[in-house]
Amino acid sequence: MSTSSEIALLSAKLDQLIELISRAVPPAVPKPDFRTADAFIWHASGRFHPVQKVARVEMALLAGIDHARDILVANTERFAQGLTANNALLWGARGMGKSSLVKAVHALVNRSLIAQREPPLKLIEIHREDIDSLPDLMGHVRANPFRCIIFCDDLSFDHDDTSYKSLKAVLDGGIEGRPPNAIFYATSNRRHLMPRDMIENERSSAINPSEATEEKVSLSDRFGLWLGFHKCSQDEYLAMVRGYAAHYKLAIDDDALVRESLEWSTTRGARSGRTAWQYITDLSARLGVKI
Repeated sequence: MSTSSEIALLSAKLDQLIELISRAVPPAVPKPDFRTADAFIWHASGRFHPVQKVARVEMALLAGIDHARDILVANTERFAQGLTANNALLWGARGMGKSSLVKAVHALVNRSLIAQREPPLKLIEIHREDIDSLPDLMGHVRANPFRCIIFCDDLSFDHDDTSYKSLKAVLDGGIEGRPPNAIFYATSNRRHLMPRDMIENERSSAINPSEATEEKVSLSDRFGLWLGFHKCSQDEYLAMVRGYAAHYKLAIDDDALVRESLEWSTTRGARSGRTAWQYITDLSARLGVKI
């Protein structure tokens, strides 16, 4: 084989090697620019997807959760001012506005900050299945000048899920601890984020029942605020419906509104803010009103 042929063969082999290496090494992830938006979705690949328009409900339309609203607003305002604030777990009945409250509080506090010509808070949503990448997310947050609310909706853990250990360390442990410019808000249907039977099984099969459950139950202890959301009464449900109807100027007699909305909740076996909104969505469509 001639020298030129050997060189050509070697060059081809090198090209193949370079291609294989480029496939194995992931591309560099660009640093996030938090100035592009006030809300982002975090992906475990290390990327932040900016959200220009957040799907949220106005604070004035969230009825029946006044106590939780006032506590979360005060906690978020303190955090925005650079004061100490607690991580918050919003737990309880489904459809009662837990995630809506987090997004509404973010908007409310930001309006105040903008009026004062202060930098806005950043809302960063992390999906439940990406919770293992929370330490990486916190690393990005720590390196930026903005104050950030890390938000996980519908957070819970199954029997064989051990990712809760990473969450515990990030929230209130480890050498670095939680970044001073970050706070963690989560919503869940479970107060302790674990299935009840998982905790009870650990207790019944352990030599020391209290020690067996301590590790799992202690996760919720990392949240300084526990805000409970409970099923609403009929009066609270009707207040939600009337509030939506008035806000969107839906022309319907109050007796008809009450009758229809109660029938709507009965057929679904639930009274909640979500049920009220679903009824209003149907009513507005029948009236030809866009909301």
